[in-house]
Amino acid sequence: MPTNKSVSDAPITQFINCRILRDHRLQREDLWVREGRILDPEKLFFDEHGYADKHVDCEGSIIAPGFIDVQINGGYGIDFSQASEDVGSGVSFVAKKILEHGVTSFCPTLVTSPPSVYHKVLPQVKVHNGGAHGAGVLGFHLEGPFISVEKKGAHPEQFLRTFQTGGIEDLMEAYGSLDNVAIVTLAPELSRSQSVVEVLCQRGITVSLGHSVSNLAQAEEAVKHGASFITHLFNAMMPFHHRDPGIVGLLTSDQIPAGRTVYYGMIADGIHTNPAALRIAHRAHPSGLVLVTDAITAMGLPPGRHTLGQQVIEIQGLHAYVAGTTTLCGSIATMDMCIRHFKHASGCSVEEALEAASLHPAQLLGISNKKGNLDYGSDADLVLLDDALNVRATYISGEEVWRKGP
Repeated sequence: MPTNKSVSDAPITQFINCRILRDHRLQREDLWVREGRILDPEKLFFDEHGYADKHVDCEGSIIAPGFIDVQINGGYGIDFSQASEDVGSGVSFVAKKILEHGVTSFCPTLVTSPPSVYHKVLPQVKVHNGGAHGAGVLGFHLEGPFISVEKKGAHPEQFLRTFQTGGIEDLMEAYGSLDNVAIVTLAPELSRSQSVVEVLCQRGITVSLGHSVSNLAQAEEAVKHGASFITHLFNAMMPFHHRDPGIVGLLTSDQIPAGRTVYYGMIADGIHTNPAALRIAHRAHPSGLVLVTDAITAMGLPPGRHTLGQQVIEIQGLHAYVAGTTTLCGSIATMDMCIRHFKHASGCSVEEALEAASLHPAQLLGISNKKGNLDYGSDADLVLLDDALNVRATYISGEEVWRKGP
């Protein structure tokens, strides 16, 4: 008589008394995990005659896939764009802290910086899995320096660059290396940008359009060359105009190649985007919406002055400004806060709000075969939430890495 030992000696955990997000809806089912992956219980029962070694009573919680933040500049006093001797420990510190907000993997984001910063920072942080030590790193998001002067936002103008050759040389001169890079944000109206888009896509790097004065035709051309993301929609780009909707027009463009989806980041902190704009975007293209925090060093810090890359910033309430100006420079919102605000502002379902922070970013990065869902065989990166979408506990590879105190 075969037992579960015939296939694997690894212990099996059964999460009970929960609703799990699978196939775009919350379902009253148990969740089974072995060796860090989600298990098909039917195979376990019928093929292995297996059983659970451990039960976790979820006490009615929602179980969602772990959240994925593809744009986060730092937090808790750490700024990823500061070229310290030990950037890695700063990234690790933030990785540990964001577990309490349900984030199980993320893309540390560097704002426009001088080449010396990229050359020093990029080699220090490798792509790695998450665990009790913190959320996993999926690769860097390099936001700049190939962006528009007119739409630089909080990016320091003296370090902006243009493309000289349109080839790998431009990228290597600025960044030093493309190892461990997941996303590059650039402005598609820059001369020779289309060939750079191709160079990046050939290396499996996601190209995002942002900080740009691009018209719609230029944005569509970039998508045809492989671009697939829009950096913080509506922010740092030409406002929507009915005769030329600019990058925003990609949400309803008929020029997107068949089988391709254009995704777009939204900072749903109640400050960067008016709720009506959030609703317009969501209703126009719900399957492309990716929640990002765009969080900066000041996330989790008290009001006052702090640094972001080469700039000084000032925190006033939930606003983060370039010091002495009214220019917003990233948010101090956490991912769970963004999910709650997005659901409230858009009127979307719980499922849609959760998928915008899990499934969609995983699809964007081409990792939805293992992240961003609770399908059989996927990584058991999980968030337990109450009905108000407050995080109760976070799991990575089926192991509890954070739990809310009593």
